[in-house]
Amino acid sequence: MTTPSRLAGYLFALGAGAVWGTTGPLSTALYAEGGTLTGIGFWRVLLGVAGLALWGLIANRDLFRVDKQGLLIVGLGGGLLVALFEVAYQFGISGAGVAGAAALLYLAPVMVALVAKPILGEPVTLLRVALAVVVMVGAALTVTGGSQAESTGPTSLAAGVIGGILAAVSYTATTVLARWAVPRYGVSKVLFLEILGGTAVLAVVLPLAGRPPAPPATTWGWLYVVALAAGAVLLANFFFFSAVKRIEAAPTAVAATIEPVVGALLALTLLQQQLSIPGWVGLALVVGGVATGYWKEGGGEGAAP
Repeated sequence: MTTPSRLAGYLFALGAGAVWGTTGPLSTALYAEGGTLTGIGFWRVLLGVAGLALWGLIANRDLFRVDKQGLLIVGLGGGLLVALFEVAYQFGISGAGVAGAAALLYLAPVMVALVAKPILGEPVTLLRVALAVVVMVGAALTVTGGSQAESTGPTSLAAGVIGGILAAVSYTATTVLARWAVPRYGVSKVLFLEILGGTAVLAVVLPLAGRPPAPPATTWGWLYVVALAAGAVLLANFFFFSAVKRIEAAPTAVAATIEPVVGALLALTLLQQQLSIPGWVGLALVVGGVATGYWKEGGGEGAAP
């Protein structure tokens, strides 16, 4: 039987994936404006922190109250994952193209399905594993059929593939952490602690690595960064954390796999990054996997007891 909470959770996950799908095209536009790989990630999370902090000062002072466990696990641990994702995914986009990076990222549903049982105690059903494999195969086909060579960034394809895989690992860990943390601390506090920690880590690590985050050099560059902060950092994560509050980690990860569909279609229409027949087959598999997950999980047939 369909429950409103599970249905809302799946829709939130779909919304998160759809908004995340704008990350690639916006980041690629930022490269054209002179944006750097590491700078893009830093400035967008910094603006996200500033926006949430302002909201907290005006309307929700509880945002700033957290116990030591939350500070260490969510702030520091989640911050490290955010920092890894922000840098790795930008390298993925630059080297493998928008569609390729998005598809590599969605190796994560298989990872989530495998670790959700030992870490969170969630059931590993045949349906969940099968859907995760379907979207993983779809992701691989999208990489094979995508226009990786047409990426507009300065990074090699090999570095882009490594970046995409590291982003998938970070995404997997973040999903598991969110499933544990959001019911305890709430959506907005978990998001604030994670991106605050991520900003702090990037502010320290990037200069030490010889890559200080240079600000955008043009007005359009700043507008793209603001759009990334408002969409990919704040809105998408609000959707995603609202999803893991209502449904398990595995179906959340599958539903959010709509991102490569959105990213690839935007890349096709805006950036002329073409997909071959295998690429289109891959996107069809992703859509089919997500739709089946919605029918089973969102409809309650695959819901955990």
